[in-house]
Amino acid sequence: MINFNGNIVSQDANILTHNRAFLYGDGVFETVKIINNKILFLEDHYFRLMSSMRVVRMEIPMNFTMEFLEEQILTLVNKNGLTSSSRARITVYRNDGGYYLPQNNTISFLIHAVALENTLYSFEKKEYEVDLYKDFYITKQLLSSIKTTNKIINITGSIFANENGLDNCLLLNDSKNIIEALQGNIFMLMGNKLITPPVSEGCLNGIMRKQILSLAKKIENLDVVEEVISPFDLQKADELFVTNVIKGIQPITQYRKKTFAKKISLQLLEKLNEMISST
Repeated sequence: MINFNGNIVSQDANILTHNRAFLYGDGVFETVKIINNKILFLEDHYFRLMSSMRVVRMEIPMNFTMEFLEEQILTLVNKNGLTSSSRARITVYRNDGGYYLPQNNTISFLIHAVALENTLYSFEKKEYEVDLYKDFYITKQLLSSIKTTNKIINITGSIFANENGLDNCLLLNDSKNIIEALQGNIFMLMGNKLITPPVSEGCLNGIMRKQILSLAKKIENLDVVEEVISPFDLQKADELFVTNVIKGIQPITQYRKKTFAKKISLQLLEKLNEMISST
């Protein structure tokens, strides 16, 4: 028997009492975008998921191939009538048993999907204001670069942003450098130099980050680099934008009293949609 919200009920009534993802954050996940029954950047997502599972020492089943994962996602999407445009989250967690030390490293997975309004990427908001989130910091380590089910800093940061009328917040690492936004990687334009923090600073090894780095290198007279970004750099920047697979590119228009343009982000948005349309 367990106490659930003040009621004594059978332990079997709540499957979370042994779920390691719930109890310990012992899980990793990927969020993918599906357009016209095709998973965008499938190979990149698959290999990041496999890498994440290896980092946290999960046992990868022999049948857990890229083709298997694609089939599992698209079967669900088709069953729910979401093939036009949708997002799906794949959560992989270690099976029940043990406390901090698991009884074994076998895994289970859960996939759920919801509809999206647009197929191609677009700028959703004309104004987008951010500030720094300084209550907690992200450490410069390998675990920070993968998507685990422990996202409490992103949660508390999102609450802070909501309470302060902000659209997003920028996260800092333990060296007080900017590494990413709450829901994606950060890019900064200074003159003809496009900068994003290196993964070694503690930022997520983002799938859209990879695509934008590749597309940006095709723009003439644009120097694309991975360098440390300090909070002081923001006041000197010409553009700031956030990237993730679901939204694509989100330009930041205001940080404190500083306003930013959208020229490069618009160019990259067009190139991104061209790439998607041609695949």
